[in-house]
Amino acid sequence: MTALPKIGYLIPEFPGQTHIFFWREIRALERMGISVALFSTRRPAVGLISHQWSDEAMARTTYLANIDPLAAAQTAFSVSPTVYAKDVLREGKTLGRDLAMITAAAKYLKESCAVQGISHVHVHSCGRAALVAVLAQQMGGPSYSLTLHGPMSDYGSGQRLKWRHAKFATVITEKLKAELPSQLGPDMPKRVFVQPMGVDLQDLQRNAPYQPYTGAQQLKLFSCGRLNIVKGHQDLIDAVKLLRDRGLDVHLTIAGEDDDGGSGYHHVLNDKISELKLENAVTLLGAISAEEVRRHLLEAHLFVLASWHEPLGVAYMEAMACEVPTIGTNAGGVPELIRHGLDGLLTDPQTPKALAAAIQLLATSPEDAVRLGQAGRQRVLAKFDCRRGAELIAREGLDLTISKEI
Repeated sequence: MTALPKIGYLIPEFPGQTHIFFWREIRALERMGISVALFSTRRPAVGLISHQWSDEAMARTTYLANIDPLAAAQTAFSVSPTVYAKDVLREGKTLGRDLAMITAAAKYLKESCAVQGISHVHVHSCGRAALVAVLAQQMGGPSYSLTLHGPMSDYGSGQRLKWRHAKFATVITEKLKAELPSQLGPDMPKRVFVQPMGVDLQDLQRNAPYQPYTGAQQLKLFSCGRLNIVKGHQDLIDAVKLLRDRGLDVHLTIAGEDDDGGSGYHHVLNDKISELKLENAVTLLGAISAEEVRRHLLEAHLFVLASWHEPLGVAYMEAMACEVPTIGTNAGGVPELIRHGLDGLLTDPQTPKALAAAIQLLATSPEDAVRLGQAGRQRVLAKFDCRRGAELIAREGLDLTISKEI
């Protein structure tokens, strides 16, 4: 029997609350007949493990931080310093510290790939996980590729080193790609592709037609995103207050948790809800499974996410795939997904009054709500199917010819 082609897939702190799009891509690769070996740096915080598939994913994942502390000292000289000397001289002690911290993990990755016959690893990060892949390669391990999911400044030191040795790279928006030449100079890989993360359109579809708000029931808003100030949940809560003060019976449900598993920004939002006396109008669900997200989407009249900064926004894609009229912000790469007035509505970030106006517009115009919901699904169908990313990784990472029928 011919062995399946095999690829490594490295994700930091997998499986976290926002990692459903990785799992979709993994499943798409497996449906293509590719065996996927999962690697991660460490497990996520308990409060961020929320999916029905999380236990399966953790059982399959090799955690590279699970090593003997003495291994770091034993592998300190596994890579010639000339590989990264100019980077450390340019960036200083931060990069030097990061390299020292991940050297043992890199050796672990190299050895695990050798045992499993893995020739290529795709790293869904440009953070420390990418440094692990660089050093593993320089030790004689597999080639690697990267995906940039947001502004490069969010991903720490050593960017030129991380990108210089990559077989190829993907970025999720044209906006991010346009910034690369000035950030990387001659260290930019020859092959860089714009490939957003996507959704599974078979999983995310309606089993009954969308029913717009008619005024005879409560207006149900749904939002989904980690609890952080940059996601703008506080602005959306202010918009709910404005709408209720105008007499509109609106309820907002927010799915997502803060990065501390519920002990951080969650409390800030709870305090705001209490201060505005919206306990009966706003519900914070915490981290929930993908199946629960879908259920809430299918029950919602509108999806709203008011991010201050958003590289692209898989949560928007999920709502649009379910034909839920979607309101976002004109921030980051969101306009590459939502075209204002065609596939959804966009407002400026940090403008609760504009959010309230957009919500009220669709609440009072059911025809527009239906039109935008249907157009949103067509937009995702055309450009944001999770199979596209899987096909690119297989083609570029493993040099496979991908059938158009897949």
